[in-house]
Amino acid sequence: AEVIDALTQDGPGVLATGGGTVLRPANREALHARGQVVYLRSTPEEVFRRVRHDVNRPLLQVADPLNRLRDLFAIRDPLYRETSHFVIETGRPSVSTLVNMIIMQLELGGSAPPS
Repeated sequence: AEVIDALTQDGPGVLATGGGTVLRPANREALHARGQVVYLRSTPEEVFRRVRHDVNRPLLQVADPLNRLRDLFAIRDPLYRETSHFVIETGRPSVSTLVNMIIMQLELGGSAPPS
């Protein structure tokens, strides 16, 4: 919470938080109040496809990691929605397409000048 508080006071920038950041109300409030939050929403199945071989994710070192992702999603999705200004369904776009989607949302929302 201290790091989120400090980083959100530094002005414009990009901050990629960890998944559990939204669990603390103070973090949600600081993020929402001090910037434009873009929730890059992925289904548990899509996340599983991306991280299923990553042994450095302690929360997924369980017998059924997909079910664990579904449980985490059920808890965190409403919190991410509460915190965000924009929700972008990620699916499987290229990085450049995803960046363009984010820029377009920021422009439409008046948070960025038209390109």
